[in-house]
Amino acid sequence: MSYTYRNIHPYIRGIIKKVTGSYNEDIEQEVYLKALENKEKYHEEGKLVAWLKTIAQNVAKDYFKSAYFKSMNQKADVEESALQDNKSVSALELQLQKERQKAILKAVDSLPSKMREVVNLYEFEELSYEEISKKLGISLGTVKSRLFSAREILSEKLAYLKGE
Repeated sequence: MSYTYRNIHPYIRGIIKKVTGSYNEDIEQEVYLKALENKEKYHEEGKLVAWLKTIAQNVAKDYFKSAYFKSMNQKADVEESALQDNKSVSALELQLQKERQKAILKAVDSLPSKMREVVNLYEFEELSYEEISKKLGISLGTVKSRLFSAREILSEKLAYLKGE
């Protein structure tokens, strides 16, 4: 398969969103720069998209170690304390939000692979039912069925979060 920006881009965006919790264009650009800088290290034995996914995961994880992220966190901490003063948002509530997100991602990761693949494409890569159907070579009904079943499983696994 010939890879282009158009068919690799959704994978990269999805990985960044999954690792960091939101899409970040700077991280995406860093992924492409790293790939260009290290293109001589890529060997044809593996799939290009797998190599790029690994780079994306590493760059997204490195983002949390960066000086920029730390400075943004400090800025966010100042803004957070201002919010706490204004809206009485507690540190506990923020921690609960983070734990909730981790629980959701863990539950998605525990889905059977076919369901997980469809959920990732729909939720993280933001593809439509039709795009997922074409990408995976399955019928539209199968896409809808897998999403429905995945949501049912996730609803059961995450029912305890509804009571928060």
